[in-house]
Formats: sequence, C-alpha cells, structure tokens
Amino acid sequence: MTRSARQLILSVTAALAAWAPLPAAAQSMSCSGYLVGKGDSPMSLLQKCGEPVYRQSVCVSMLQLGWVVTPYRSGGPAAILANQCVPMEEWIYDRGPGAFFGVVRIYNGTIESVRDGDRNR
Repeated sequence: MTRSARQLILSVTAALAAWAPLPAAAQSMSCSGYLVGKGDSPMSLLQKCGEPVYRQSVCVSMLQLGWVVTPYRSGGPAAILANQCVPMEEWIYDRGPGAFFGVVRIYNGTIESVRDGDRNR
C-alpha cells in the first residue's frame, strides 16, 4: 500500500470518527411490566407489547463509507463519504390518554431504538 493510500485511509477514518454520533442513553419501553429495548427482537416486542397501532417503513439518512474504483484514476480506489438511505421500520404504540406514543425503530431484525413520539390526546 502506498503512503498516499494509507494517508487517505487515515483521514477518512478520522472523518468518520468525528461524524460518529455520541452514544445515546439506552432507552426502553415498558409494556405490561416487561421492558423492551435496543437489541431485542421484533418477536419479543410483539410478545411483550402486542401489535402496534401503526407500522411504517422509513428511510433513515446515514453517513456511509464507500470506495470508488475507476480505470481513469491511478493509485487505486478512492474513499468517499456519502449520505445513504437505510431502510428501517417504525412501530408506533399507544400508551394511553395523555401519554406519549412509543416509537420503536427496527433495523436488520432487531430493535435499533426506542423513543417517545407525540403526546396522545
């Protein structure tokens, strides 16, 4: 590997580290005395919380590292950073009058995040 390729990889790695989000506090949702949270399976979520009131597919924009290979450029592939759509599914749970809706985001067969949505009226 050439020196310029190593420098490129190091600079791309540093850029990714700078753009990486800070770890968020682990959130969970309580359903009938059971907790569900990040890393749980959708099956576990269904067993503990039942069916959601609404399901939707969403496109979450995430910064991704990619490599471009072109025969017109010498020195090997070039690293690029680009926002790409990552398909996920959101399940919305009604937690009762006056409470916030529970929003569970599912990615790649596991719960990716749990957050509060709008307040139920």
